[in-house]
Amino acid sequence: MSGYAYPTDQEIWHMAQELGLDPYPITFESVPAPVLYEFAAYLIPGRMAHWSYGKAYHAMKIRYDYGLNKLYEMVINANPAYAFLLDANSALENTFVRAHVMGHVDFFHHNQCFSHTPADMVDVVSRHAERVRQYEFSVGRDEVETFLDAVLALEEQVNPPTPPILPRERPHAPSSPRMVKPPWDLGEPDQSRIRQVQVSTHIEEDLLWFLMRESLHLEDWQRDVIGMVRDEMLYLWPQLRTKIMNEGWASYWHVALMRQMSLSDADYLDFARLHSHVTAPVLYHINPYALGYAIYCDLERRQGREALFLVRTVDDDVSFVRNYLTEDVVAELNLMVYGPDQDRMVFKSRQLEEIREKLVKELLHGGIPVIHVNDGDFNQRGELYLIHRHEGLDLDLLYAERTLHYVQRLWGRPVHLETLSNGKRLVLSFDGKTDSKSML
Repeated sequence: MSGYAYPTDQEIWHMAQELGLDPYPITFESVPAPVLYEFAAYLIPGRMAHWSYGKAYHAMKIRYDYGLNKLYEMVINANPAYAFLLDANSALENTFVRAHVMGHVDFFHHNQCFSHTPADMVDVVSRHAERVRQYEFSVGRDEVETFLDAVLALEEQVNPPTPPILPRERPHAPSSPRMVKPPWDLGEPDQSRIRQVQVSTHIEEDLLWFLMRESLHLEDWQRDVIGMVRDEMLYLWPQLRTKIMNEGWASYWHVALMRQMSLSDADYLDFARLHSHVTAPVLYHINPYALGYAIYCDLERRQGREALFLVRTVDDDVSFVRNYLTEDVVAELNLMVYGPDQDRMVFKSRQLEEIREKLVKELLHGGIPVIHVNDGDFNQRGELYLIHRHEGLDLDLLYAERTLHYVQRLWGRPVHLETLSNGKRLVLSFDGKTDSKSML
């Protein structure tokens, strides 16, 4: 190791500004592996507890313990931003990571997908967690966790907002008088209100919002929990829409920033090793770091660095791949389309158009099936009729059936899901006891 004094956090931040980046102020903190992987499992520090986050933690931590994977850092989109670094990192690794973080935080600050995310979400989720703990005390931990099982199974079924996400206010206590109306309250539960809710037949693209507002089966604390989960998912949603762009942008700028530093030859070799590890190909999957970095570099060669800043601001992964994936990037990354042929996977094509179409199809809506509420009074019996917006990929029917059980738990009446399977219209139904299928 050379005697080179690596730049401080503030010096790297100023270097980023000189190169044209505009990140939020960043608070860096070094933490041990168990803490870093816990934060990564929960996605936001201080989030409400649930067994599924513990499961994610153990899976990631075991891979780290056996040397199969290493998480160098975790960045939280906030103002100021928070970056947690692994305390086992070397000085060079932490310099590399700090440069990488500058790209992420600049992206959070300027990409239009993040324009509605609250800057104080870490505080918001802490308040959410406290409210959930109080519900566990008042109605029982098992009751709350069972309900969270259902809500978290549907957490991705939200519609990204146009207005800002506002912190959720505390509802009245379950056993207290109804002095203040919570935000979902539709009035007193008389017969006219029940009928008005049940005949709601407009198409709704936000399933969690619909269930929170329209279900007659839920108590106020349950509506509040749905709202909290939904708010947290809306905060996380832009990261699903921009994974390739975000990681590619951070990778592009860690290279640019590290090249500004007077590193020794040995340090440059170590940096090259770190960069190649981050952008290495992944078997049967797209490495978002590699694809994003390659597209930015190719775009810079063709249009100059200034073009990158506009793309960083206005695009998401779908438009990024659709507009800027080129033959040169396909050749550089050796991209191809493969698929099943009877009982084996076979090569299909190296054509740019087919690769682009395949990627865009997988990236639409973050790769998550879109489920619309079509009718909240199906059969005029208060049943819920959902429609899967088929975009070329069939649902996993076993997974869909099990998820439909959770929808029914929240709706309280029979539920139905219309989809396409092998080109034919199919309706999955669950009445609370029995699953059924019918072809249309």
